[in-house]
Amino acid sequence: MTALLRYQADLLVRSQRWLPPVILYAAFLGIGVQSGQPVLDSLAYTAAGLLPVAAWLVRICATGEPDAARACVAAARGPARTHLACLLTALLASVALGVVATVVVTLISDPASNGHRVPVPLLRAAAAGLPATLTCALLGAAVGALTSRPLLRSTGQAVPAMLMGALLAVVLTGSPAQAAVQGLVTGSQTGRAPVPLLPLAGAALLTAAAFAAAGGLTARRSP
Repeated sequence: MTALLRYQADLLVRSQRWLPPVILYAAFLGIGVQSGQPVLDSLAYTAAGLLPVAAWLVRICATGEPDAARACVAAARGPARTHLACLLTALLASVALGVVATVVVTLISDPASNGHRVPVPLLRAAAAGLPATLTCALLGAAVGALTSRPLLRSTGQAVPAMLMGALLAVVLTGSPAQAAVQGLVTGSQTGRAPVPLLPLAGAALLTAAAFAAAGGLTARRSP
């Protein structure tokens, strides 16, 4: 699996198809996060914005390899393992991007609650913001896995489904991403920084199920 991950990471980097989602995310943060804003509000914004980016990166990894090359790798390593390597590569890239963004946003933000009334230690804020970011990265990867091949092969169906799935994952009540982001927003009002471990666990379970479903379907549809 390590060799497959290196192979997929090399494909992703060389393709430069990662540039549009990363640039869009940077622009999203540049517009919505300003130096001196309450740290938990900024971290909530950072986490929420990562979810569609993670879904986009999954789609890039799942569709970026030529069919002939993908068939060769699948024949050598197995179709399910090959597809899982695509999904994990995108997830790891999303996590790395989210960690960097969380650190930068934490450092430039004001360590205080909304209205700058209650102090919020930066380490405590980061301890709350990082799991929220990971939750959104995981759920975004799950959305990407369920809206890319082999489940959806048509771009006309997959892209709208991915966008709708990402939106619902952020705003729908009961979603782990919504719970994690809302916890940061509520914490910014009270000055408390809740660590969203339950949403993170829920997102991990949902992502594992989505990856397993995509990998299993890949194996059944492969010759």
